[in-house]
Amino acid sequence: MTHSLWPTCGYSLLTPNEAGHLVVTDDFLRFLLERPELTPIASSCAAEVALHHSLVEQPRREVTAQELAELQDKDAADNYAVWLRFRQRITTLPTLEASYIALFKGEGVDVPPLLVQHITHILLCHVLGEAPTAMQARAAEMLMHTQKITVLEDGAVMAADDETVERHATQSGFGSIGELLKQGGIKLRSVDLDVLNEDNQDAYWPRSESFDWVVSLNRGQPALNALCEVMANWVQHFLGVQVRIQTEREINDDHWVWHVGLDAQASGVLNDLYQGKEVDAERMERLLCLFKLEFVEPNDMLAEVRGKPVYLAMAVDANQQLKLKPQNLLLNLPLAKRS
Repeated sequence: MTHSLWPTCGYSLLTPNEAGHLVVTDDFLRFLLERPELTPIASSCAAEVALHHSLVEQPRREVTAQELAELQDKDAADNYAVWLRFRQRITTLPTLEASYIALFKGEGVDVPPLLVQHITHILLCHVLGEAPTAMQARAAEMLMHTQKITVLEDGAVMAADDETVERHATQSGFGSIGELLKQGGIKLRSVDLDVLNEDNQDAYWPRSESFDWVVSLNRGQPALNALCEVMANWVQHFLGVQVRIQTEREINDDHWVWHVGLDAQASGVLNDLYQGKEVDAERMERLLCLFKLEFVEPNDMLAEVRGKPVYLAMAVDANQQLKLKPQNLLLNLPLAKRS
């Protein structure tokens, strides 16, 4: 059964090319112009309204520095400058996939994380295809949204969308009075988030854009298996190579030759372990999961590491946040040189 996944992200406004990669359309650029940072409001000056109208009419037209200087609201001018830079980033190359990879090369990302997250969101929607499972869709959320990790007393490791957790924590319904009540020891109403499991996946779809489902990240749980599947599909879509990814208990390999951290914390731990450095217990405890990635066709790998596994890891930071970087899987694998 085909479900509507993340219907308002703008994915339907892009067009696949013959290779199955996404081409940016004028309608998608218009969609970006409707973001609240750019849509004129009652107090917007005439120049700002005219600029927005003209870009909606011709979303690829050149905008001069003089036009931006004429905007009375300097924040609005800055927002348009950011949008124009982002427009250049996603239209210079033939596909959104190529533009996405290019964002992380060179001197670094020069557009706001919110826009990078939006493009990641759309690309994950494309990679998931027409009939993903709810668990795959929830696992894909981990690649585009920061997760808040909680370890329960029974050892269950639970992941929830960090922004959703923060929103529930700050919207208790009592405002500043609520803070006084808490200080006085009076317990406020709490909001429990639902745990997604194999029995309630149909309930995910009507709330796919609420990002309010919790999943277990313990080894053997369906969310981790789904994450492995999503990451393998992500690699195949961008790089054109088939890989298998599975969870691992430990790296017990005398011939460990390659690894990729899926986030900054895991990268640091793996690098130190690989170099034989001592890693303290606190950092080791932050490791949530190890994975093993294997190329289905060994000839797709660099000759010097051909046939060897690639180890992956993900870890939380000091704030118990998990910030995965799916671009690491695209930029850091040992791919064979191609002509």
